[in-house]
Amino acid sequence: MEYLIHIAVLISIYSILGISLDLVLGFTGLLSVTHAAFYGLGAYATAILLTSFGMNFFLAVLLGIIVSGVIALGFGIVLSRFRDDFYALASMGFNTIVFSVFLNWQSVTRGPLGIPGIDRPSLFGFEFSENIFFLILCVVFATAVYFISRFITNSSFGRVLLAIRENEEAISVFGYNTVFYKLLIFVISAMMASVAGALYATYVTYIDPSSFSLSESIFILAMIIVGGLSNHRGAILGAVFVILLPEVLRFVGFPTDIAAQMRQLTYGVLLIAFMLYRPKGLVGKYEL
Repeated sequence: MEYLIHIAVLISIYSILGISLDLVLGFTGLLSVTHAAFYGLGAYATAILLTSFGMNFFLAVLLGIIVSGVIALGFGIVLSRFRDDFYALASMGFNTIVFSVFLNWQSVTRGPLGIPGIDRPSLFGFEFSENIFFLILCVVFATAVYFISRFITNSSFGRVLLAIRENEEAISVFGYNTVFYKLLIFVISAMMASVAGALYATYVTYIDPSSFSLSESIFILAMIIVGGLSNHRGAILGAVFVILLPEVLRFVGFPTDIAAQMRQLTYGVLLIAFMLYRPKGLVGKYEL
């Protein structure tokens, strides 16, 4: 039972990441490969505030959201100067920079040693120490992110985002400041990702830079490609798929000396098959 709860917690956390990234990539068409950076910013901000200052978890989450939003605003202004492939490359560079800060700013992040002893959240004296209660907390946050995202995409703001995806020049002719819209949704997405980071940090009670590298951003990107772009349910399905698939492959019975490599190979082949034969993902509206 604990194993199933653990899987459900991970699916909830990655659903937040998937939904938030889909706002940028699926609805706006911006190929951002930097989501793990904001995921990590939320995790480190929460971990530092909890371990060094004894702050309440929910207040730490709020401050982590603000920190991620401010950094996303600054970087988003730089990113707004790029288009298409250059946008993706610049976002990859930012992820690398943030990862390097996590790794080398040892006086704050403890570098490769990471930050241990992160307390589980508590609310009015009730501690979410048991995994089942932590799962409920994750589901509440994931549900809130889902409905906030639905509100955004169903609003006039969301319709402008879709128009930017289809033809940015055309929507500019009608007087819309597309740079502002792209910047705002980038900041909102980053703030949502920081919430997932806060949940992850307090769930595993330990973080280190390896969890927020460029490969993690690519993993999150693969998740929404599998689930389908521009569909919140697709982001959730993608999270279920990419979390469950490696677990299922554990029971296939590969020889122990090559089991890890064979699982990775099978995982990669299935992702390639999706790109070739199901480019819209499971329930997506657009191709990448």
